[in-house]
Amino acid sequence: MRKKERQKAIKDLLLQYSIDRQEDIVELLNEQGIDVTQATISRDVKEMQLIKLPTSTGEYQYSLPTEKKLNSEKKLRNTLKSAYLSSRIQNEFLLIKVSPGNGPVIASLIDQMRYESVFGTLGDDDTVLVISKSVSEAKATQEIILEMTN
Repeated sequence: MRKKERQKAIKDLLLQYSIDRQEDIVELLNEQGIDVTQATISRDVKEMQLIKLPTSTGEYQYSLPTEKKLNSEKKLRNTLKSAYLSSRIQNEFLLIKVSPGNGPVIASLIDQMRYESVFGTLGDDDTVLVISKSVSEAKATQEIILEMTN
């Protein structure tokens, strides 16, 4: 596997799991059939400029550089300002209506933000479905989205 593909796989893992050790990255990649060593992952971590950030439980986990998160937030804010139409909540689901062609981008940007209140997203042409862990977290996510549209 080429380095670029391996590093994309690492990014995907960081979005799916809370990872605090390089050995965990090796294990998860091996489970996906990607044969790597800890030394290779160590070089990838350095090259990708991964950082360890504290979690809400006080432990640390690998994360993409904060600059990328700020860039994602800026992109999300700008896209929402121009594309947001409406939103509504049903239980732990937040449905966001956007102008055509913006759904996948907004869903991806919300995923990149790694909000604690978001379990996952689905995006189609003009709709984003944000799945939260609870009704209160769906409301919190809606407040974040609404704030970004102003």
